[in-house]
Amino acid sequence: MTFDQIKTFLWVARLGGFRKAADRLNLSQPAVSTRIANLEQELRVPLFERGRGDLVLTKHGTLLLSYAEQMLFVEEEIKQRVANPSEAEGLFRVGASETIAQAWLPDFLKAFSEQYPRVNVDLTVDISLNLRAELLERKLDLALLMGPVSEFSVENVTLPSFDLHWYRSTTNPQTDLTKIPVISYSSKTRPYRELMSELSRRIGPKMRVYASASLSASLKMIAAGIAVGPYPRALANDFLEAGQIVEFNPGFRQQSLSFTASYLSEPRSFLVENSAQIACSVADTWDRTQPK
Repeated sequence: MTFDQIKTFLWVARLGGFRKAADRLNLSQPAVSTRIANLEQELRVPLFERGRGDLVLTKHGTLLLSYAEQMLFVEEEIKQRVANPSEAEGLFRVGASETIAQAWLPDFLKAFSEQYPRVNVDLTVDISLNLRAELLERKLDLALLMGPVSEFSVENVTLPSFDLHWYRSTTNPQTDLTKIPVISYSSKTRPYRELMSELSRRIGPKMRVYASASLSASLKMIAAGIAVGPYPRALANDFLEAGQIVEFNPGFRQQSLSFTASYLSEPRSFLVENSAQIACSVADTWDRTQPK
């Protein structure tokens, strides 16, 4: 019995399939199948009930899973206490919302790379709804998103929030929300839903709302005088400094955008836990430098 076999077994059990485990471990599916077959042969017991759909652990497999989790915990402890972080290798999969991508994500990636220079990074920028799904499906190691993620299996590290400010074009002074469209985040996000609720209550059927997953495109539309909208000042700074947009008061405020660095708590990974703390530290430092 080898540690690689135990580690492969754990990921097959966690993900419920050989193909998913192969993708996670960067192995071929036959290689994963061979490791599990050899492990079952050496232990002389079946570890999975094979049938249609996801694999199901046998009673022997359930018992082995508890030992496998302990073994991986010890491995992570050794890496944390003994190994040099700069020697860590592998693939780190991080997902970030566009708000963070346009704010402090470059600083985070720089700090992460300095601490883990031999770890490769696979970056995804998407809306928080999709990032949450990919995290729960174990397609991401860390998600920097509008959180928290409420599932019991997820750890959430609180990050600085973003206040929303309303902007209009310097060439179009119109701010009457019954006469000019409002542009907001993607329709699948919390800021969009909250904005729609507020506008429905205040304006009613006369409102016109555009939704866009691209924040940079949205701000360009505001600068062109096509619409007005609420966005974090950090995203609007370039347009403000260029004199293309100005801030205005629509008569109400939207709730600030709350973010978390979220990751699955099991199996434990000190690299992921440390990356969440790096994100928190970088975000706090960045936030202190921003105009309020």
